[in-house]
Amino acid sequence: MSSKITKAVIPVAGLGTRFLPATKTVPKELLPIVDKPLLLHIIEECAQAGIEDVILVTGRGKTAIEDFFDTSYELEDALAKSGKQELLEKVQALKSLVNIISIRQQEAKGLGHAIYTAQPILGNDAFAVLLGDEVMISDENTPSATGELCSLYQETKTSSVAVMEVPKADVQKYGIVACDSVGTNRWKIQNVIEKPHPEEAPSQLALPGRYVFSTKILSNLKNTKPGKNGEIQLTDAMCALAQSDGLLGMTVQARRYDAGDKFGFLQANIEMGLQHPEVQDQLKKYLKTLAKTL
Repeated sequence: MSSKITKAVIPVAGLGTRFLPATKTVPKELLPIVDKPLLLHIIEECAQAGIEDVILVTGRGKTAIEDFFDTSYELEDALAKSGKQELLEKVQALKSLVNIISIRQQEAKGLGHAIYTAQPILGNDAFAVLLGDEVMISDENTPSATGELCSLYQETKTSSVAVMEVPKADVQKYGIVACDSVGTNRWKIQNVIEKPHPEEAPSQLALPGRYVFSTKILSNLKNTKPGKNGEIQLTDAMCALAQSDGLLGMTVQARRYDAGDKFGFLQANIEMGLQHPEVQDQLKKYLKTLAKTL
């Protein structure tokens, strides 16, 4: 069996309550960062890592996500007839990035349950998981965050996850790992604690939402009992994986934005807008002018 990672799971069934009322009818994952929906940035990260099949775990009211990656005959015809070839090519390219496979999570039972929902499609293949509100942007000619984890998995045949250092006051916002250093930017994870109190956190290394798992995680999830709020916690299954098959952590090179948070979403739009060829000069000039008034 090849260790090459060709499948990824992206849970997109959440209600996006932090962005209400905007997300009442528009999925959070389709909110734009400059001119690309949040989810498209994540799909592009998958494609850059060599992922071929992306499994979207959806819920009620999320059909717009499937439509986004489907053919839009009327739009494409209108763009073609009006001679807007560049825009037409951008729209048509959406269909060829990866194969989009959609499966519905019937009940909101937590992140672990959402990932296990994809089991019929995953089969016996190792796979990546990318959280749908975490954007990771890599510099040009640099591997994507998921690409780095895929390479580590191929090298070690061990499930691998991204970790990042956070301020002590922020550990209660994340899953935090207990680990030992095993090399530059690499750790052997012993335990994962979900949103610990700062005084109880085993480290300041947090999970920013990028993972590559062997299929053992699926059997662990199947046997994981509901925890807080009656949800199946991914961190519980990861703890079991760390104790049995092993679990590695890696700090990745990508810039990370928590686009599920209002400030993180605004930060992503500003910083990525400053790199966008169409608006960067105008935005830079505006920000400099605005800064003088603050």
